Amino acid sequence: MATVRFHPALLHTLRRYDKATLRQDLMAGITVGIVALPLAMAFAIASGVPPQAGIFTAVIAGFLTSLLGGSKTSVSGPTGAFIVIIYGIVVKYGIANLIICTFMAGVMLVLMGLLRLGQVIKFFPMPLITGFTNGIAVLILLTQLKDFFGLPIGSMPSGFFAVVDILRHTIHQLDPLTLAVSAASLLLILLWPKTLNQKLPGPFVALVLATLTVSVFSLPLATIGSKFGGIPQGLPELHGLAFDPEHLSDLLAPAFTIALLGAIESLLCAVVADNLTGDKHDANQELIAQGIANMVVPFFGGIPATGAIARTATNINNGGKTPVSGIVHALFLLLVILIAAPLAAYIPLAVLAAILIAVAIKMGDWDIRKAAQFPKRDTLVLVVTFALTVIFDLTIAVQIGLMMAAVFFIQRMAGSTSVQELKAEHQQLYERHSIAGKRIPDGCIAYRIEGALFFGATDRVEAIANAHPEARVIILQLHRLVMLDTTGLLALSALNRHLKAQGRTLILCGAGTEVMQMLKQARLAREMGNRNIQPDLTTALQHAEEVLTAGVVWA
Repeated sequence: MATVRFHPALLHTLRRYDKATLRQDLMAGITVGIVALPLAMAFAIASGVPPQAGIFTAVIAGFLTSLLGGSKTSVSGPTGAFIVIIYGIVVKYGIANLIICTFMAGVMLVLMGLLRLGQVIKFFPMPLITGFTNGIAVLILLTQLKDFFGLPIGSMPSGFFAVVDILRHTIHQLDPLTLAVSAASLLLILLWPKTLNQKLPGPFVALVLATLTVSVFSLPLATIGSKFGGIPQGLPELHGLAFDPEHLSDLLAPAFTIALLGAIESLLCAVVADNLTGDKHDANQELIAQGIANMVVPFFGGIPATGAIARTATNINNGGKTPVSGIVHALFLLLVILIAAPLAAYIPLAVLAAILIAVAIKMGDWDIRKAAQFPKRDTLVLVVTFALTVIFDLTIAVQIGLMMAAVFFIQRMAGSTSVQELKAEHQQLYERHSIAGKRIPDGCIAYRIEGALFFGATDRVEAIANAHPEARVIILQLHRLVMLDTTGLLALSALNRHLKAQGRTLILCGAGTEVMQMLKQARLAREMGNRNIQPDLTTALQHAEEVLTAGVVWA
């Protein structure tokens, strides 16, 4: 197996770095930092951890992934996709075990990169990704309704039905003042002009205006200060990891979910960045960098991080050219902590809820017309994955969604495999493979196998044995065989033995290089006899004439 070359994108870009690029990266990095500030706090609070955990994660993960990653313009940090998973871990196992989960997920991500699994995103069909993304968006929206309406709920439960039940019983106790601030903030974010959003992000404007309004008019709303006592000013403190042997095995599944979702999100983010810039990322390098970041942030009280598509797009749209812009974004957030942390105490929770609801609305793909254009099987995968994500959890949704997608794929592959009897009117493709101008001798039947001969389609071959019992020679033409697996090889071997036991002969012809290599490696060619493996239909028919004339079975 080829080794992974550790070569961060930053090293490549610094070779031709100049002052003009630095100016662009500085402006883009500061803009992304302004966008990331409210999001980092909102994601942390929604995940059930203090707001500073989100900012520390954005600083550390944003810095490390830009320093070591395989994408020039991707920006990493806490994202909305993790909220539901993190909150569930915190409720069930506590923050200390969340930190262990994050570290374990980081190790898994590094291993994915070292094992060259950077193309893992190709194995996840888009209906599956859309299904769980929309499901996560719905759950984020539901969990933010407490702060959006100012409901008197201590903490939200983690289950869908429990959330709906508690909202149903407390919605009549909403606070009109809180609702006014959160609704106004949400409308501002959603209606903020795109032309202004590039230089002055809507979420940041909403955060500033809502904070000023609450502070100037002394409105009695819940704030970061009233709930968390504010954000500590200064550098994040280094802490050790307290492994809990009692729950370590229980944490493997959620840690794998974090790693899997982190891999999907980071690679999707890198693909989006490539599409916007025309660049090409190193997927394995990106996974290793994300893994290292997630191994480091737990030591500073951080939460899981991955590539953030919205922040990455903001970075590119504002002129970010290299990983330096991602590093600047992290340093800007660190500067905010060192200088302006006390001001965060005045930020109302209502505006953070509005920011997250806006994120949920934008992260989902709500155009149901697209589903109508999908094949019904893909639509079913989307709907089931969405429902399972909302009702149960992402781990179950991805497992069952992948299983359904795999079963449907196998069915489609099997459906595309056919065994056609060659007749005089068949005159397609190349001359040496076509029946045109050739004569099939009496006592011989020729078939063409098209598609993939694998475990889901071997019944096509099995049916040949009894289709024409009068035929003494059976020819299978393989030039249109695009894939052959072990089960397919065994089916061919079984057909050969069955025919030989009846005094009949099987001849294979037209096999491509890869298929022929498999026939030899499986010793099927030796079992059948070299003369019963022919290069094309012409030679196969000539050999069939010889067999029929001689009246013997060749081996």
